[in-house]
Amino acid sequence: MLRLLQIEFIKLWNNRASKILILSYFILMILIAGISMIKVDFGPLKFHIADVGIFNFPYIWHFNTFMAAFLKVFLAIVIVSMIANEYSNKTIKQNLIDGLSKKELILSKFLTIGVFSLASTIFIFLISLLLGLIYSDFNEFSIIFSDLEYLAAYFIKLIGFFSFCFFVGILVKRSAFALGFLFIWFIGAEIIPYTYLASKYSKELADNVTSFFPFGSMWSTITEPFSRLNVIKSAAKQVGEDISRDYSVQPLQLLIVLCWTAIFIYLSYILLKKRDL
Repeated sequence: MLRLLQIEFIKLWNNRASKILILSYFILMILIAGISMIKVDFGPLKFHIADVGIFNFPYIWHFNTFMAAFLKVFLAIVIVSMIANEYSNKTIKQNLIDGLSKKELILSKFLTIGVFSLASTIFIFLISLLLGLIYSDFNEFSIIFSDLEYLAAYFIKLIGFFSFCFFVGILVKRSAFALGFLFIWFIGAEIIPYTYLASKYSKELADNVTSFFPFGSMWSTITEPFSRLNVIKSAAKQVGEDISRDYSVQPLQLLIVLCWTAIFIYLSYILLKKRDL
């Protein structure tokens, strides 16, 4: 396994665009910490973002994993480009000639996906822990390390998304077309059905049905954290709205994403196995 990973990271290291995208991704994750320095001073409106409570334990695990997940597109571009470069540079064919099996090729890509996902999860854990220790009002050990299931959900969400990108990269073989395919799938196969079900029947039905779709299941692993804030709840109560909901990580959603991950990796192997390289 280490040999397969070494092969993949040598390829990435020798690709300037991939290095820039990976570096940009982790820099942007660091900039999440910059939110803590935002201060609003506009007439009577004065507040410090850190005082709102977004960096309190254990809420910070929920907030930061939700926000950081939006940055995964940077690594998605790396993964799709990684596959496209394999075809354009004919390195897949060369690797097979050098003795790698098609199973090992798929495994090497999946291991790379796993390393990216794990590195991102560890990174967001360290950033969140540091911000929480600085700004949180609650620093008891039991509180600090509660709700860590959001990190597990974040990891699985990345694994699922990157596996989807990997499959599309194998299917389309061109990075620009692969990214376009992902966008078209998102709009045509998920947003339009969701909109139809929500308008024709109910939002609850739309949520339940699309939570089994690839993007829908990934989105459902971590619910939005904003309505969980006391300041938002108080504002909603003042206008007679009840926005309380279940914010916990649902094991069923994680299982659905893992099933999609297995499907995408298996289909990638079938495509590679049947394709004449």
